[in-house]
Amino acid sequence: MDFRIKGLSPEPFRHLFGLSEGELSRHGVVRYQVDKKPGFPDRIEMRDAEPGETVLLLNHVCQSADTPYHASHAIFVREGAEQPYDRLNEVPEVMRVRLLSLRGYDTRGMMLDADVVEGQYLEPVIERLFANRDIAYIHVHNAKRGCYSGCINRA
Repeated sequence: MDFRIKGLSPEPFRHLFGLSEGELSRHGVVRYQVDKKPGFPDRIEMRDAEPGETVLLLNHVCQSADTPYHASHAIFVREGAEQPYDRLNEVPEVMRVRLLSLRGYDTRGMMLDADVVEGQYLEPVIERLFANRDIAYIHVHNAKRGCYSGCINRA
C-alpha cells in the first residue's frame, strides 16, 4: 500500500526566523542552539538538526478539525529550513529512531484507530491502519514527549 510522508510548509514559520529572543518570547517561541544529534527533530525537512544549527520550539496546531480531537503540541523547526520533506513510501530517519504513536483519522477528523510502534517497524502499522478504508490520514507523534512528528497520507 503506497503512502506519502510530508514535512510542514516553512511558510507559517518564516516570520520567526532571525527574530531576537525578546521578539520570539512575545510569540511564545524559544530558540535552541543544537548541541546533540538526535534530539532536535525539524518538522519541515524531517531530519534531526545538526549540532551548531538553531531550532525554534513552538506550539503547532497539528489537528485543526473541529472535533474533540482538535490538538496542538510543541514542535521544533530549524531556522532557515525551506525544503519540506515529501517522499513516497519512504520513512525519514527522524521517525526511524524513535518510539512513535500513530493516530488514524477519518475525513471529519475523528480518530478511528491508534497504535504505538518503534519507528524501524513503521510500515506494517501504516498498512494495518490504512486497511481500514475509513482512515483518511495518519498523524505521527513521538510517543515519549508527545510532539507532533508528521502526517502520512494515502498515495
